Amino acid sequence: MKIALLGYGRMGKEIEKIALSRGHEIVIRKDIGDKIDITLADVAIDFSVPSSAFDNIKNCLENNVPIISGTTGWLENYEKAVTLCKENNGAFIYASNYSLGVNIFFELNKQLAKMMSNLEDYNISMEEIHHTKKLDAPSGTAITLAEGVIENTTKENWKLGDKVNESEISIVAKRIPEVPGTHTVWYDSEVDSIEIKHTAHNRKGFALGAVVAAEWIIGKQGVFSMKDVLNIR
Repeated sequence: MKIALLGYGRMGKEIEKIALSRGHEIVIRKDIGDKIDITLADVAIDFSVPSSAFDNIKNCLENNVPIISGTTGWLENYEKAVTLCKENNGAFIYASNYSLGVNIFFELNKQLAKMMSNLEDYNISMEEIHHTKKLDAPSGTAITLAEGVIENTTKENWKLGDKVNESEISIVAKRIPEVPGTHTVWYDSEVDSIEIKHTAHNRKGFALGAVVAAEWIIGKQGVFSMKDVLNIR
């Protein structure tokens, strides 16, 4: 399989290692501003920056190249990407996190939210910690977690910071050098607390998940998620 890496930072380099170890070929390594011929690739994996992500996705979909997007911070254009995918009979996956463990964590988060939905004495809050080079806050993973809670409780929105009203979920974002990613969801009451937490030890899990998604999407058409790739129901 010929892979285009759209974004050749730390994640791009980690994905390259995993892809090569699984017998794939890297035919494009794109940094910001590089001109490329995306049709050289069988599939593209985008871990770029928010300002470049949609243009990268658009280029792939308009040239019939399946695209795996792991860049966060561009989702105001997500519906445009979905429309482009459908118009071009393309194949597209966006995930805020490609780690198998995190995708299981997403499902645990939803189940816990359902169980806690009628217990009004508990306050819900979240914290995410990432490396100092992460450009967006809160993380896409934290937003996905918050959306999972909102779907299953009376909460209506999330807000960055700890100053929130009763209908909002507080997300505190911290940036610490060399932290791949830690996400915590708390339910606090006067009598006790419940906490679920996912801690990434390195970037290999994210990279492996992205490569597995790229392998899975070949020959398919449509807009998919990691639930489809991992057959999580």
